Amino acid sequence: MFDQSLIFIIFIIAIALLFDFTNGIHDAANSIATIVSTRVLTPRQAVAWAAFFNFVAFLIFGTGVAATVGKGLVDIKIVTPTVILAALIGAIAWNLITWWLGLPVSSSHGLIGGYAGAAMAKAGFGVLILSGWYKIILFIFLAPLIGLILGMLFFIAANWLVYKKAPAAVSRLFRHLQIVSAALYSLGHGGNDAQKTMGIIVSLLFSAGLVSSFHVPLWVVLSAQAAIALGTLLGGWRIVKTMGQQITKLRTIDGCCAETASAISIFFATSLGVPVSTTHVITGAISGVGAAKKFSAVRWDMALKIVWAWVLTIPAAALIAALLFKLLKLFI
Repeated sequence: MFDQSLIFIIFIIAIALLFDFTNGIHDAANSIATIVSTRVLTPRQAVAWAAFFNFVAFLIFGTGVAATVGKGLVDIKIVTPTVILAALIGAIAWNLITWWLGLPVSSSHGLIGGYAGAAMAKAGFGVLILSGWYKIILFIFLAPLIGLILGMLFFIAANWLVYKKAPAAVSRLFRHLQIVSAALYSLGHGGNDAQKTMGIIVSLLFSAGLVSSFHVPLWVVLSAQAAIALGTLLGGWRIVKTMGQQITKLRTIDGCCAETASAISIFFATSLGVPVSTTHVITGAISGVGAAKKFSAVRWDMALKIVWAWVLTIPAAALIAALLFKLLKLFI
């Protein structure tokens, strides 16, 4: 018969994978919005394509992001299963709220905010490892900026290369290229975002004494990648509409440039072990492509609404998780 504490750990792991699943639902739009909006693939084809590359990302990327999230943000010695549970529920709640509102906020920052909020509710502000937070705060601003600049540069370069070609030939060329760029973006998304859940699960295992050092077992890698891929298969159609059409109108050349710019930005962040927001990057890249065409082509009012949602994500998820931790302590 299982020990009750072990059952509790298994339950929390299931919640972590549920978060990863909602991350896939929430961020599926980032992977497929441009390729659906440009009609290169149908929604059903696009989510299957994105889900596959989300899953196989573990074959290419290491676990540096998982280490940053798991032991580089909060003093792991004070972490308990209850802290992890409150963090996860807080992140899931924020994910579902923003999904319902159709806002493409960062699931990653929701998880990180929830983790910080629950930890501070237990042991105060001093539990935060500030050196780890500097990178995350910096990339909140850098990620969309890098995406925006690369999106503009790729768009200008692509148009310069094809400016003498017939529009029909250009469209046909970029219909093929966008399939590749969407795959690259999904690969980057799976490589960065799934690792955040891996880090949380390993923190849980460490806090429960089930592992003696911080390393990511293969079963954790596979389960996290599978959960995010399944969530992507389900998709997030409300956010697809916001990302694909309400920021700027997209053609195949636009979508290809935005996805390629995003993929390169995410690959760079992942190589540094930074848990970057893939949502921030793709939004910046789409805005950059639109601005390169014509500054007024971007609906900056919609972009500003999205930015405000970004700013609120960490504190909102932290507050929800902190309240949940206090509530859970009454029963656990």
